[in-house]
Amino acid sequence: MKGHGLLEGKVVVVTAAAGTGIGGATARRCLEEGAHVMISDQHEKRLAATLADLAAAHGGRVAARPCDVTDNDQVQALIDGAAQHFGRIDVMINNAGLGGTAPLPEMSDEQWRRVLDVTLTGTFRCTRAALRRMIAQGHGGAIVNNASVLGWRAQPGQAHYAAAKAGVMALTRCAALDVAAHRIRVNAVAPSLAVHPYLVKVTSEDLLAELASREPFGRAAEPWEVANVIVFLASDYAAYMTGEVVSVSSQHP
Repeated sequence: MKGHGLLEGKVVVVTAAAGTGIGGATARRCLEEGAHVMISDQHEKRLAATLADLAAAHGGRVAARPCDVTDNDQVQALIDGAAQHFGRIDVMINNAGLGGTAPLPEMSDEQWRRVLDVTLTGTFRCTRAALRRMIAQGHGGAIVNNASVLGWRAQPGQAHYAAAKAGVMALTRCAALDVAAHRIRVNAVAPSLAVHPYLVKVTSEDLLAELASREPFGRAAEPWEVANVIVFLASDYAAYMTGEVVSVSSQHP
């Protein structure tokens, strides 16, 4: 996709950016819009393959560093590494999340804990580390979190994931007020259904077809369609937006 310089010269960090999901699409769109991008993921082989693919088109404007968002030392190393490599951080895009399906009566403590640790607490860890860096830099910045319409809607078997994403929404709103005086904006996107190979592997075709049929357009979003909204929130075009959760969906929550 042809860029318009929306992130020209900005330094962006994207978590869970390996592969062809929303994170990978977001990293690509940020590069197309002129950014320098540090991509991260806990899957090192996929991360290396994604780096090679993006570097072939964008050269030294993209770098990579493995990171497990459940490990605070790795999160801090990601933020420090990005700032050292590119000189600063302007935008943090928290895309890492973990799903799963389990009816609440059958859900184990470990299933609950794992989804919350990656999806909500991981977003907290990355946001905290990025905000500390941005505050120290003193020239503002932007955080964009990946929430989900399940933070608003109910779906069977999704109590842990929905609770985590509702938490990301609340985290976004409160963090925005905490750092507004530093000219740092914190917003989130809430996609409904964006199909990519990983989701296909962990979700039945029947369920995906049913969910897609509920959308007015009769299809799921493409990852790049979600990435476009993330890029907008990261850009100066969203300069007066903070504490907002933008639904990337073809129906109202």
